[in-house]
Amino acid sequence: MTTAGDGAAAGRSRAVATWLALIGGSIGLHRFYLHGVRDGWAWLHPWPTLLGGYGFWRLREFGVDDERGSFLVLLLGVMLAMSMLQAIVYGLTSDERWARRHGPAVPPRGPAWPTFVAVVRVARGDRERDQVKSAKLSA
Repeated sequence: MTTAGDGAAAGRSRAVATWLALIGGSIGLHRFYLHGVRDGWAWLHPWPTLLGGYGFWRLREFGVDDERGSFLVLLLGVMLAMSMLQAIVYGLTSDERWARRHGPAVPPRGPAWPTFVAVVRVARGDRERDQVKSAKLSA
């Protein structure tokens, strides 16, 4: 459904593809990232996920005895399992195979430590705010 080399020209990041498969794989975000909007398989991902979400809603609304909801929620489970498996496959793919299939990854633009420091500062700031709130509540 997709032509060979659609995503290979730009060179796609394996880490981004892995995270997209993990977070939004059930709606095809990783396929859109790797192969573009012309990928037919990517457009097939959202429909079973939406039907599964509808089945989940039916189970909550009508109870677990709803046969249609029980069937439809399986679609959601299958799509989530497939996206998790795809994330694992992307994450474990060797650099050589990834470069052959999706082009060489774009090298990082700068050092990674500023991002690390920012994440630590944000996490530490949240912890300090929680400590201040708990101190105010106990007083």
